[in-house]
Amino acid sequence: QVQLGESGGGLVQAGGSLRLSCLASGRAFSSYAIGWFRQAPGKEREFVAAISRYGGNTPYADSVKGRFAISRDNAKNTVYLHMNSLKPEDTAVYYCTAGGIASSRSSDYASWGQGTQVTVSS
Repeated sequence: QVQLGESGGGLVQAGGSLRLSCLASGRAFSSYAIGWFRQAPGKEREFVAAISRYGGNTPYADSVKGRFAISRDNAKNTVYLHMNSLKPEDTAVYYCTAGGIASSRSSDYASWGQGTQVTVSS
């Protein structure tokens, strides 16, 4: 089972950028699709983006399409979430997760990281 750890969160002003990283431990990282989800205070966890095993499929939530980009480096066991033009409504804890397919459904994923906080000030 793969273990995941997120980093790169922080405080940024609206319009700014951040890059989140998801580092996986264990073998066969390239056998997993990786997803990013987020959860704001008082709200349910929601899908942000996902990437298939070799990067050929990258679905995005409508709310981040055109602003966020997901990529992966299988040699480094890392997936990145590049976040641009950040808005206060992007404030949330961001989680990465591993599963079999690049899906928007949290139930398709088995392993979850601890999360990293992203705060966007207005």
